[in-house]
Amino acid sequence: MLLFSEGGEHHLPLIVEFINHYVGEPVHHFQMNYTKPVWDKFFSNFGSDAEAVFGPYTVENAVPWYTIMFVIACILTVAFIWIVKGKLSADDPKPGQMTLEAGYLYLAGMAESVIGPHGMKYFPVVATFACLILVSNLMGQFPLFMSPTASVNVTFALGISSFIYYNYCGISENGLINHLKHLAGPKLPWFMFIVTVLIFGIELISNLIRPLTLGVRLFANMYSDEQVFVQITNLYPPVTHFLVPLALTALGVFVAFVQTLVFTLLSMIYLGEVTHAPHDEHHPEPGPDFEHHIGDARPVHFSAAP
Repeated sequence: MLLFSEGGEHHLPLIVEFINHYVGEPVHHFQMNYTKPVWDKFFSNFGSDAEAVFGPYTVENAVPWYTIMFVIACILTVAFIWIVKGKLSADDPKPGQMTLEAGYLYLAGMAESVIGPHGMKYFPVVATFACLILVSNLMGQFPLFMSPTASVNVTFALGISSFIYYNYCGISENGLINHLKHLAGPKLPWFMFIVTVLIFGIELISNLIRPLTLGVRLFANMYSDEQVFVQITNLYPPVTHFLVPLALTALGVFVAFVQTLVFTLLSMIYLGEVTHAPHDEHHPEPGPDFEHHIGDARPVHFSAAP
């Protein structure tokens, strides 16, 4: 069976056929009776319907392949980390533990250098993005699997998740008003009010399209890598069926790591824009108390301003 998705042609993985064989019919019945009428009504406002947007509703694709692959990616991520870490030991660490520690130190260092000294506060979410996207990207290199990140639906969901998270962090730390103020750039004189408004508008649009740019960048690279592999290996069979796939697989692994790094790095940059270190790390400005104790050899502690 072939699957037509995002303008390309794929062999539907056997596990997708297996799952839809058993649960496809009840899911399809639910969609036709409940979700499809809602989407038809919504898209009718734009002169379209659900099938024109999502594709035909059939039993075979009742549970989309990218949904199944992404669930498998989540399971594989947890299982892989649990198996590789083995029994943790400080005296005699195993190669798997040392590999995970190297990855942890690399991500932790990048978080602190990009976000700031408070970067470890957001490390769990950032590391989750990195591990999940890396496993999703690499799945396409193995038989019976497809990269869920080769579907724009999955990459948009990841982009929206990153967008919601960094805005949530910014609002929770600074408040809604101050979070919006940072879009206006540096404080300018009152007679440059129009410039401030223009900067705010440009920054607002730039932030609103970030889920789109994150999703399209990841999807386009993973999907194009998959298409390059298929087209080149079928260019002159059977000659291109031997050594060429090995070189293209190495290229695919490289692309998988690079795109994981790009998505994770951009998420860190966005967090660094809207968050800041705790107030107690700020140094006090010189004042009367400062001048009074300037000759005192003992350390002087300044209370934070209310």
